[in-house]
Amino acid sequence: MRVLLADPPAYTPPYDRSLAAALAGAGANVTLVTSRFRFGAVAAPDGYIAREWFYPLSSKMGSSRARLALKALEHPFGMAQLAAHNPDVLHLQWFGAPEADRWLFRPRSPVVFTAHDIIPRRTAARIGLWRALFSRCDRVVVHSQRGHESLAAFGVPEEQLRVIPHPAFRSDVDRRDDGRTALALGLIRPYKSTEDSVEAVLRVDGARLLVAGDPRVPLDGLRVTAGDRAEWRLGFLPDHEIRRALSEATVALFPYRSEIDVSGALLQVLGAGVPAIVYDIGGIGEVVGRFGAGAVVEPGDVGGMALALERLLNDANALGAARKGAEAARAELTWEASAAAHLEVYRELL
Repeated sequence: MRVLLADPPAYTPPYDRSLAAALAGAGANVTLVTSRFRFGAVAAPDGYIAREWFYPLSSKMGSSRARLALKALEHPFGMAQLAAHNPDVLHLQWFGAPEADRWLFRPRSPVVFTAHDIIPRRTAARIGLWRALFSRCDRVVVHSQRGHESLAAFGVPEEQLRVIPHPAFRSDVDRRDDGRTALALGLIRPYKSTEDSVEAVLRVDGARLLVAGDPRVPLDGLRVTAGDRAEWRLGFLPDHEIRRALSEATVALFPYRSEIDVSGALLQVLGAGVPAIVYDIGGIGEVVGRFGAGAVVEPGDVGGMALALERLLNDANALGAARKGAEAARAELTWEASAAAHLEVYRELL
């Protein structure tokens, strides 16, 4: 089976490349089509072919309006190259430019689309746009039952929808936590409510916060508020720095707003056997609750997050049970299982 995976903007290289390798390991002939990842190294192809068809010039530029303008000019050429190929299945991970793709995306092959964010935040209000794009996909994959319900309510036919859980990014870390450290991991964006993590930690005596990620929001005021109760490792961190942060974490905090379905950072945390305290949004609360891998609290309930953090830091039995839940999640949510489920979806279309 010839599978063409496509992530034009290179939004999720770890996911793309892990899935490509797992599909190849299951016997598929896989090509990953993407663009140069601007923020660091990516995994080398393992059993599949990787091509950087999209944005050959703008992906080498720094963040600027000029880069965005050049990227817009390059996008149709990448889409034309994509349209020139006729695999058995085209599996699209992200639309690079949804407004333009409404007119440019005219696939000749059966199409599977993974709705990682259900409907991306920037264009969520464009209902007609997304209904048009979904209508050109034969199957739409979501990572949670809540994601399934959201898209069904949006109008995507039930027969198009399939739920395939997001796998854990398994890593074996040398646990060196001090029993008091809460981790906030990943890109720092407004919807991740880092201020709630700071407030929750400040409410728990003896707790400290480790923030590890690349900031996309100003942090000066928050750093002053956190004072010496927080350590900030900022920037796009290489793998060894992420593993170091995971090894030092007792628990991780995910006070996200309801703008996404799943979090790759959460699956990194669980993949390292670290429990998490999360707001009950999308598939984030679903996965932690299903495995008992920490605690799930109401969205926006900083007090509830602080109480859950205090319990896990001060109750060895509760922390041990949460760690067992994280271990169960990483044992079940494998890339091999995800590849097998995807291949079943692909076969429905042949």
